[in-house]
Amino acid sequence: MSETPHTPKIALDDTDKEILRLLQEDAARPLERIAERVGISKTAVWNRIQRLERDKVIQRRVAIVDEEAVGLSETVFVVLRTSQHSADWLKAFTDAIKDSPEILEAHRLAGDLDYILKVKVRSTREYDTFYKRLISRVSIHNVSSSFSLETLKATTKLPL
Repeated sequence: MSETPHTPKIALDDTDKEILRLLQEDAARPLERIAERVGISKTAVWNRIQRLERDKVIQRRVAIVDEEAVGLSETVFVVLRTSQHSADWLKAFTDAIKDSPEILEAHRLAGDLDYILKVKVRSTREYDTFYKRLISRVSIHNVSSSFSLETLKATTKLPL
């Protein structure tokens, strides 16, 4: 059975996609500049952005903070295996993840590994504190932590 790509929730035309590309680069870009780039009026751009927000294509607008400037210099990728897959364990694990601001991303995986976390901390000592807090809340069969030495690419822009 071949896998088919997911159908987008909403039909987006080329103008919508270009507006989204521009907003992903700079969400504070003035409407006039966006209108010039996409070739429609400022009012039409505003209406499209409002529709994209209402339809949850644009989920929120955020500021991207320089990690080094705020002292969060360590990125750790944490791979977890668990021997438990009960609803109670999953609830406790999900709650622990939600309660941990250090975790920027958490993914459940297919294959040999169960979960991968992207964690931002100030130091290895701070990571150790985070790790001890996590394993005190949920039973984990195996944990492997890898400290990133260099970020080769990091983006929030989706390839539209």
